Amino acid sequence: MRTFYSALWYLLLPFLFLRLWLRGRKAPAYRQRWAQRMAWGYRPGTLKNSLWVHAVSVGETLAAAPLIERLLADHPDTPLLVTTTTPTGSERVKALFGDRVSHVYCPWEVPGALNRFMKAFDPQLVVVLETELWPNLCAAVKRHGAKLMLMNGRLSEKSYRGYGKLPRLVRPMMAQFDALAVQTAVEAERYVALGAWPERVHAIGSVKFDMTLDAALRDSSAALRAQMGERRVWIAASTHPGEDEPVLAAHQQVLGSHPDTLLVLVPRHPERFNDVAAQIRGKGLSLARRSADESPAEVQVYLADTMGELLMLFGTADVAFVGGSLVPVGGHNLLEPAAWEKPVLTGPHLHNFTAISQLLDDAGGLSVVNNERELATTLLALFDDAERCRRQGQAAAAVVEANRGALEKGLGLISEQLTVNS
Repeated sequence: MRTFYSALWYLLLPFLFLRLWLRGRKAPAYRQRWAQRMAWGYRPGTLKNSLWVHAVSVGETLAAAPLIERLLADHPDTPLLVTTTTPTGSERVKALFGDRVSHVYCPWEVPGALNRFMKAFDPQLVVVLETELWPNLCAAVKRHGAKLMLMNGRLSEKSYRGYGKLPRLVRPMMAQFDALAVQTAVEAERYVALGAWPERVHAIGSVKFDMTLDAALRDSSAALRAQMGERRVWIAASTHPGEDEPVLAAHQQVLGSHPDTLLVLVPRHPERFNDVAAQIRGKGLSLARRSADESPAEVQVYLADTMGELLMLFGTADVAFVGGSLVPVGGHNLLEPAAWEKPVLTGPHLHNFTAISQLLDDAGGLSVVNNERELATTLLALFDDAERCRRQGQAAAAVVEANRGALEKGLGLISEQLTVNS
C-alpha cells in the first residue's frame, strides 16, 4: 500500500511545484527554497544526533514554542532542528528562536527526499505536532533508527473516520510511534483504534494551556491599547475567506449603537491582507494598517496585517472573536484570548477544538454565534453589561489555569525517549 502511496506522490510532484508557483503570486515566499521541499543540496552529517521538532505553520509553531524553549534549556548540548511547511511558520521560527535552532522546510512525502534529509540531519528523536501523520516520514524515521513521538496530538471525529478508511496504510504508520502524547482520552481511544500501541498512548492534555503572558508582552499590549483611546474594542482573529464580510457587517451594526467602537481585524493569511483592506474600504469604514504604523486612535477598523503579534493583540480587546469557525475550517486557538481573561466568541465550526471549546462552554467562558446578526447581538450584550463581560472573561481564564501541566508531562515523555535511545 505504501509503495502505491509513494508512487502517487512522485506523480504529483509537478503539480505540487505548480501549486507553489501559483501561491507565490500573492505570497512570493512560496517561490523560494524549493530545493528544501526535496531535501536537495544538503551535506550528509550537517547535524549529528539531533532532536527534530516538526510543526506545520504559525499555529503549531506558537503552540510548540514553550516546548522548544524548554528543550533548548534542558538539552543544551543536543542540536535542535525545527521544521515547518509554510513560509509563515518559517518566519515565526526565525523570529522566536533565531540561530538557537536549525530551521528548514520539512521535505515532501517522497522516500528519496526523506532519506536525504535523515542523512543530513541525523535525528535521534523526531517529535511531530498535533496531526502531522505522514506514512513515509514515519517509515524514514524508523529506518534511520530514531525514536518517533507525537506531541499535543489531536484527532477530530472527521479525521478519525478519514484515516480509518485506509487501514493498510495507517495501521503500520501508527504502530511505528514510540510515544503519543495526545490531548484527551477520547483521542487516545481513536489513536489506539487506528493501530497505535495502547501502552504508548498518553492522554496528557493540551500544551496550549501552558502559554505564558510575560511582562514584555503585557507591556506591548498595554501600550497599543493606550493608542486606541478610551473606547470599546473587539478583535476578530484568524479570519478566513467568507468571514470578513459577516465580521464587518456585525461591526457596522455595533457602530449603530456605539459609534466609537474599534474593530481589530486579523486575517489568518498574509496574502489576504490587501484584499481585506479593500473590503473594509468598500464598506465605507475608516481604516488604519498596523504594517504602515498608522494610528488606531480615530479609525473604525484597525487591520493587524503583521505576523506573530496575535497573542499581544488579544490583550488590547474587551471581547474576542476567533475565526476559522463561521466557515467549516474547524476553528483556531480559543485559549489565547481566554488567558487574557477575555470573553471568547466563536462560530459553530469547532471540530479542531472540540474538547477545548466544551471546557470553555461548560465554564461559561464561551459564546457560539452562527451568523453576523448573532455576532452583533452578543457583542452588544457584552458591551452593555460590564459585569457579564468580566464574569465570562474570568471563567475563560479559569479554564486555562485549571488545565495547565501538559507541557511538563510531555517533556517527561521526551526525556524517556532520549534516555532509551542513548
